[in-house]
Amino acid sequence: MNNQQLEVKVKTVSGSLLYKKGYVCSVDVLMELGYLSAKDYDNWRFGRVGYLERVCQANLSKLSLINKSIRKFAVQQQLKSSWTAYMKYGKGPKKHLQFSKSGDDKIEKAYATHFIKSKDKTVIAEHREDELPF
Repeated sequence: MNNQQLEVKVKTVSGSLLYKKGYVCSVDVLMELGYLSAKDYDNWRFGRVGYLERVCQANLSKLSLINKSIRKFAVQQQLKSSWTAYMKYGKGPKKHLQFSKSGDDKIEKAYATHFIKSKDKTVIAEHREDELPF
């Protein structure tokens, strides 16, 4: 799959996830695209794998393109970004999980950011008016 085809596929998958879950995140997109299996994801979440990129079935340039495409989709859809802490599952001390081998802050933030549907401003305004005490 070339880069253009991958961008289209990421956009399609992101739209589907947004409809189903109300948010889009890199991990879910990677799983939907088949670059990350549920078993490998669980191994990472339980701390059996040092970093997520190690078990992804794509090279680093593809993974970077996927994250950029997700961010582009989020901007187009006017989604709100929300950093999410990924903590180790299971027994023992809870620690932040690492996405990349380098641990670079920008890369880690790109993976850990979820993009959420923004509420319609008219609905919010109507809701606030209903809550007024007078």
